[in-house]
Amino acid sequence: MTVTKQEFRDAMARLGAAVNIVTTDGPAGLGGLTVSAVCSVSDDPPTLLVCLNRGSPQNRLFKDNGVLCVNTLAPGQEALSGRFAGRSAEADMAERFSHATWGIMETGAPSLDGATVAFDCRIAEVVERGTHSVLLCEVQAVREGAALRGLIWFSRDYHAIGAA
Repeated sequence: MTVTKQEFRDAMARLGAAVNIVTTDGPAGLGGLTVSAVCSVSDDPPTLLVCLNRGSPQNRLFKDNGVLCVNTLAPGQEALSGRFAGRSAEADMAERFSHATWGIMETGAPSLDGATVAFDCRIAEVVERGTHSVLLCEVQAVREGAALRGLIWFSRDYHAIGAA
């Protein structure tokens, strides 16, 4: 049996995932986008897997900078997620970043003030698979935020999770 692209996408809509804004900065420039394809790989060394669409103009930027920060969003940050997903008229990256307060972590990648957690990473390996680049990222630093609730993407919509 062959699974069609649409069948797969519809099934994946039923797999809830944390909403993240993944950012980078360095010699190649400032960038950021909304990503739900992030997961833990190992705790020794601490490693995350981040998938970026190969068709995104920012894909090369992340690879060239070699660093990124995974900023996991909290409820109330849906509009920011939409901006970084390209759902607003703002094409300019600096304009997207202007809608929030950002710090800089060890690698130089921007970390979002108000994120539930920020993982500052160096890209250790890149695997190209289908439409996406799979980035294996070694975590250099972690910053936990004050937010105790998380934001997930499920059934093509945002949902708050955790104790109120």
